[in-house]
Amino acid sequence: MSSELMPLNLSSQDGNLIIVWNDGVRMEYAASLLRNSCPCATCRAKRDEPAPDPLGLPVLSIEEAAPTKVAGMKPLGNYAYNIAFSDGHATGIYSLELLRELGTATVE
Repeated sequence: MSSELMPLNLSSQDGNLIIVWNDGVRMEYAASLLRNSCPCATCRAKRDEPAPDPLGLPVLSIEEAAPTKVAGMKPLGNYAYNIAFSDGHATGIYSLELLRELGTATVE
């Protein structure tokens, strides 16, 4: 990815994040996809754990049981965004390269 590729506009639509990039590409991101792709060390380690017992019932907090939403975003320099989610998680640093890979191009 070119180091000059930058988001021009961030918005939300139907619970999804929309980024319009300076090359004219408009990409949509489901909040659940962003949350499940969190690049922080804790989330990476959790994804590497063995699958839970399929007969077990996980105990979820109210926040975890509710639909995932992006609660906020903060730019980190010119290279990444810190994204906070409705379940309280806010430690992931999403590089512009990762965001570009995760998004689905849409037509305006």
